[in-house]
Amino acid sequence: MLPLLLALAAVQAAPDTPAAASPVGTWANPGGSVIVEIAACGDSALCGRVSWASDKAKADARKHGTDPLIGTELIRNFVPSAVDRWKGILFVPDLKRTSKADLQQLAPDRIKIRGCAVGRALCKSQIWTRSAPHDAVN
Repeated sequence: MLPLLLALAAVQAAPDTPAAASPVGTWANPGGSVIVEIAACGDSALCGRVSWASDKAKADARKHGTDPLIGTELIRNFVPSAVDRWKGILFVPDLKRTSKADLQQLAPDRIKIRGCAVGRALCKSQIWTRSAPHDAVN
């Protein structure tokens, strides 16, 4: 009887659906030149800071007035807007500009970030991939 009760308890404790993917974690841009750590900030918002950057990415950012690049918040106050979607402000260090942006969870290991310079015109998207935290010293 005890094994049957344990089996029933295990079935009842198992979730009916897999856990939803989350953009919380470590992400690399398409070229692998920047790694961003996305974490909760506030009640339901997400923010992301550069945790590692290649020497070229740091030099490009510095050339355009963003120094240091490491620690710079690129993803600001992204709040849920739909299932697997968030809206917020994106900072682009190479342009030293912010824009309204969308983040979409495409898969557990892929997100799409889309920023627009003017309203919904002049938009650009990138697919970022989940990454291990980078151990390099900057």
